[in-house]
Amino acid sequence: MTISESIKALATEATEWRRDIHRHPELLYDVERTAGLVAGLLRDFGCDQVVEGIGRTGVVGVIKGRPGSRTVGMRADMDALPILEESGVQYASTVPGKMHACGHDGHTAMLLGAAKNLASTRDFSGNAVVIFQPAEEGGGGGKAMVEDGLMERFAIEEVYGMHNLPGLAPGHFAMCRGPIMASSDTFDIDITGRGAHAARPQESIDPVLVAAQIVTALQSIVARNADPLESAVVSVTTIQTGGPYNVIPSTAHLHGTCRALTADMRALLERRVAEVASLTAQAFGAKAKITYRHQYPVTRNHDTQTDYCGEIARMVAGSAAVDTAAPPMMGAEDFSYMLEARPGAFIFIGNGDSAGLHNAAYDFNDAIIPAGISYWTQLAQTRLAG
Repeated sequence: MTISESIKALATEATEWRRDIHRHPELLYDVERTAGLVAGLLRDFGCDQVVEGIGRTGVVGVIKGRPGSRTVGMRADMDALPILEESGVQYASTVPGKMHACGHDGHTAMLLGAAKNLASTRDFSGNAVVIFQPAEEGGGGGKAMVEDGLMERFAIEEVYGMHNLPGLAPGHFAMCRGPIMASSDTFDIDITGRGAHAARPQESIDPVLVAAQIVTALQSIVARNADPLESAVVSVTTIQTGGPYNVIPSTAHLHGTCRALTADMRALLERRVAEVASLTAQAFGAKAKITYRHQYPVTRNHDTQTDYCGEIARMVAGSAAVDTAAPPMMGAEDFSYMLEARPGAFIFIGNGDSAGLHNAAYDFNDAIIPAGISYWTQLAQTRLAG
């Protein structure tokens, strides 16, 4: 990997921005401090336009190069997670119960570094738009920014995103054409039976037993309804019921998530969760009310733009460090909304042998910041070459 001296210097500065953001994590749309820091830096860099409040608390910067009509968008996320940090780093979170456990602090710092570089060099034709998004962690901030006119207001023609990936070698890149991350939906199942004394179970319709049967039966959807060559996940993550040791309760509650890589599989999971839960409860004389919610859609890379990203990643890291046929992941990402609005691609950059994402011991690897800045800079200069 060859990194220019100017980007190495920027990376040192970006590391300080990253650690400052890490010390002050903010959740969902309540990212006022982070957004203010980002907007202030973009103005200091000399961006031609800085707009705050897109999608409630998102920030957009426009950098104009040589005369040209094309515009490319590059997005980073800013929000943290409601997790108590256990990383032990000197710059750990100062806010109890909140931490940057997914590396959004690093994503923001890398794109800021690229914005400063692009604003100082202007070595491209057209407009480079840097997008700093709130509420990726379950709040749908990507959707909010799109619905607030992000693409139209800034005439964005293509849009690109990047996420760090623990387990992938530092500074390596991975991507694929088509679905790269799954859709994410949630379900609630409310079971109503009949309570009784635990010593007289024959007088009950035991919702605990019904809940256990439903959990088991739901696993048959992936095992027996889904095509074995397609990816699907049905996970029950909570069972709530009960009280005293000697009481069979009258109700129980389940909730969980479904993941898929295609619209057809997503629809199958929704239909079968409702059927399996309802009919299993009915078989035991109970009732089940199912509430199913669509969350993030499939993150689907566009073929042409993915190929561009592969070429750019190879320019930065070399062919041996770039995997352009990486397997999709069943995690979800609200950059999916931006890829539904405009062609583009989402890429992973290796974070090395760190703790996993959403882990209390996780920390973003500052050593990959130069590669991230180089990737964003090269992408803008290549896609806006004139």
